[in-house]
Amino acid sequence: MGLVLEELDHGVVLLNGAGRVLHSNLAARASLDDNHPLELVGQHLRARLLTDAVPLADALEGAEASGRRCLLRLGDDRAECGRANVVVVPLNRDVNQAAVLLILERRQLCGDLAAQWFALRYQLTPAETEVLKALSNGVKPTEVAQRQGVAISTVRSQIQSIRAKSGADSIGELMRQLALLPPLVSSLRPAKLVN
Repeated sequence: MGLVLEELDHGVVLLNGAGRVLHSNLAARASLDDNHPLELVGQHLRARLLTDAVPLADALEGAEASGRRCLLRLGDDRAECGRANVVVVPLNRDVNQAAVLLILERRQLCGDLAAQWFALRYQLTPAETEVLKALSNGVKPTEVAQRQGVAISTVRSQIQSIRAKSGADSIGELMRQLALLPPLVSSLRPAKLVN
């Protein structure tokens, strides 16, 4: 099962009601290392902010003991860790080995690999691919132009070309296509995140 979880682009953490981590996949470890409201400390998951500690403990206890699912909104926009949504899913309740699955939100619309595959599928140029990746990360076209040192008209032309090649009627439709891509994870993984 661990091998399957490693292939997901969504961060997932399997733990018990006390917060002891049984497994966390690569995407989860990367998210939790990157200013997330939750953090791994040894073999335990904990909230970075004191205000999140009780809601997290209550959600884990409710999932383990009562089979209660919930969506937690953790963190604070003013804090360094920002905000994040976490889905709490009970597994195997009412047994000795009860576990809870946490599904972490993705921090971007689609991963770089999925965007790269999309670009290859529609034969986007390298510049169009960079624009696509930036748009999928929520960067506005004017900021893309500034980052790339080109005129906004160039970025708009690239967006038009991407839309034409992919058959998207609008930027919204293009983003929907990206959101529907399967969550692909690279087989090349940073050594510090591999179990």
